[in-house]
Amino acid sequence: MISQPVEVILLRQLATYLAVPVWVMGADGDLLFYNEAAEPLIGRAFEDQRGPISADELAELFATTSEDGEPIPSEELPIVVALKQRLPSHRRLRFQSFDGASHLIEVSAFPITGQGDRHLGAMALFWEVHP
Repeated sequence: MISQPVEVILLRQLATYLAVPVWVMGADGDLLFYNEAAEPLIGRAFEDQRGPISADELAELFATTSEDGEPIPSEELPIVVALKQRLPSHRRLRFQSFDGASHLIEVSAFPITGQGDRHLGAMALFWEVHP
């Protein structure tokens, strides 16, 4: 595992205890971790050894669209808004998981700021919506 700031390590530890799906991205825009609760929606277990996945790569991997199927530019995804604009963001969207299933989810993302006002990344909480 790549060395990370203590605040990110603590958030990752917290996420392992949460029942809601969570993922954490570093300040450089790479996916650092998602918890066990996220695995059924994502369609695969988290693998530390795989290495980081960029936010742009994630948007392509998951074929992220609006609720009605229109593609969403990566810069409009809540996690990217939290990373790049350092603002909290929320949105309903649809994505295709690694196992091919389509999921309609709500996503809330917020920036992670460490001591000394250091930008450390962003954290997203998400859950499936059943219309």
